[in-house]
Amino acid sequence: MLFNSIDFAVFLPIVFVLYWFFCQKNLKLQNILIVVASYVFYGWWDWRFLSLIIFSTVLDYSIGIALSKENNNSKRKLLLLLSILVNLGFLGFFKYYNFFLDNLITAFTFFGTELRASSLEIILPVGISFYTFQTLSYTIDVYRNKLEPTKNFVAFSAFVSFFPQLVAGPIERATNLLPQFYTQRKFEHNKAVDGLRQILWGMFKKVVVADNCAVFANDFFNNHSDYGGSGLLLGVVFFTFQIYGDFSGYSDIAIGTSRLFGFDLKQNFAFPYFSRDIAEFWRRWHISLSTWFRDYLYIPLGGSKGGKMMKVRNTFIIFIVSGFWHGANWTFIIWGALNAIYFLPLLLANKNRINLGIVGEGGSLPTLRDVFNISYTFFLTMIAWVFFRADSVTHAIDYLKIMFSKSLFSIPMFENRTHAFEVIVLIVFLLFIEWHGRESKYGLERIGLTWNRNLRITFYLGIICLIFLFIGKEQEFIYFQF
Repeated sequence: MLFNSIDFAVFLPIVFVLYWFFCQKNLKLQNILIVVASYVFYGWWDWRFLSLIIFSTVLDYSIGIALSKENNNSKRKLLLLLSILVNLGFLGFFKYYNFFLDNLITAFTFFGTELRASSLEIILPVGISFYTFQTLSYTIDVYRNKLEPTKNFVAFSAFVSFFPQLVAGPIERATNLLPQFYTQRKFEHNKAVDGLRQILWGMFKKVVVADNCAVFANDFFNNHSDYGGSGLLLGVVFFTFQIYGDFSGYSDIAIGTSRLFGFDLKQNFAFPYFSRDIAEFWRRWHISLSTWFRDYLYIPLGGSKGGKMMKVRNTFIIFIVSGFWHGANWTFIIWGALNAIYFLPLLLANKNRINLGIVGEGGSLPTLRDVFNISYTFFLTMIAWVFFRADSVTHAIDYLKIMFSKSLFSIPMFENRTHAFEVIVLIVFLLFIEWHGRESKYGLERIGLTWNRNLRITFYLGIICLIFLFIGKEQEFIYFQF
């Protein structure tokens, strides 16, 4: 079920009414409703894959209980290993089986041996990368004695399957989300209104910005040989804002929806395109995934405490694994490696944490130095996005070759230039709102709160009108494929 669908527009009010009007005084009933609603939400796509969520829930709940009763370190390690192998085993089969098989066949062929094996028609379960990492973090934290294992199976099931963030995050930690299922929730008007405001902004980013950018990004990438360098540069710009509007828009809708039901999820995007270096970008982009890899992979590997070679090794591992997490394609691995190359000079020069504050904090405009650093970081990010979007490594290289040819300085020629100009204006509006809201958790959090009531309502109605004016064919969120 898509957030930007009629199905969800009917589903959400029904669950909201049942939750607050019929279950408010009974915590267990609220949690049961969340589990049922989450299974309906997920099963709407393909009910068969509900078995994976249920199995993962039962497995990690049982392992958590077993870890609490076991004092032998070897047996505790075996229990943790069981959780890791089973969860990553499912993820590996559905997401990477054909990738490894195809590359194995290619390797054998290269050395003169023909390997007979055929790939499988495997359907990738929506959100498997997200809920797998969420349950894994639970068992790892229980193993590390950072979290008391829950004995409330309903609450744990609700934590694993919580529908707002089930299929595309944020990837929540049990330390933050699970305790919220133990506490009686009471309806808070201000919290609900704030949630609706964040949903509105998320819908704007998805429906107005991302989906309209997708029209041009898809055309330029799918037909890159038909355009000159300036057109392809424009195509990368459109994709850069497509993926941001799409994914951060999903996170905004997920966090806002959670707030309607009395839950607080972690911020997943912190205005990353205002970053002044790549290190800052990765502290602000897909925060829940970046911090997951930091805590459960980078730090256990030694982090940045060792010598230079260890720092280089760990940096490449974390970025390449992050790239591979996104998909079974060499393009994602190169995308990750490229970001590692961007990051290394900052790390080796101990400058990876010099931009920890908010750019232009307390002011209205950035400094000229900030403008330069933001522009440079944005450019590097765009180049990396070419590999992320391309169908193959060859496709990405061909795209970049044409983009950086002499035709880069020509006037871009393509159809629907009027609509493209409208989309650029919408991107500028997005950047304007997000710049003024950059000290908040999302663009609209504080904007308009001190305005006259009529002006504020008019502003929100204007955004709603833009959504209905620019809404097109219903499109899935990009990160559903991951």
